[in-house]
Formats: sequence, C-alpha cells, structure tokens
Amino acid sequence: MPTYEYECTECGYRFEKFQKMTDKPLSKCPQCKGKVRRLIGLGGGVIFKGPGFYTTEYRSEDYKKREREEKQGVSAGSSSSCSSCSATSCSTCKK
Repeated sequence: MPTYEYECTECGYRFEKFQKMTDKPLSKCPQCKGKVRRLIGLGGGVIFKGPGFYTTEYRSEDYKKREREEKQGVSAGSSSSCSSCSATSCSTCKK
C-alpha cells in the first residue's frame, strides 16, 4: 500500500496518509477541515527480488558457451600460461 502526501489548500498543512490504491483520495484537512489536494510524490523505492534482474542472466549464447568451456578447463585454441586460471595472461598471477 502506498503512502500519499496531501496539502490543505486553506491552511497549508501537509500530511501523509497510508492508503490502498483503490481508496478514494482524502478531501478534508484533519486540522481545519478545509479542502486538500493530493500531491505527486516520489514514490517508494523499487525492490528487485528473485532471478532475472541482473545482466549476467541475459548473456549471449556465445558468451555462455565460452564460460562453460572455461569452467571445464577447455581453452578455445590457446594454452594457458596461468596455473590458477585459463587465461593466457593474468593480472592476478602476473604471467
């Protein structure tokens, strides 16, 4: 449920109200009973849960193939000079 922000057009009182999206907007100020208008808020932060939100999950088939080959220790046409990885030159091992 979103939090809506309101402002009274008569006394200027600003307040927030936690409401369902299907609830009707408030029409009266809780302080002076004057007319209120709903303000446009920034909204809540978006929370991404579960798979499907990272760029690594949408890699090309070619990239996925090379990654599988590297994990299996198979090099695509070159031999590795690094003992801890399959790269021909490695900044970690300084080879």
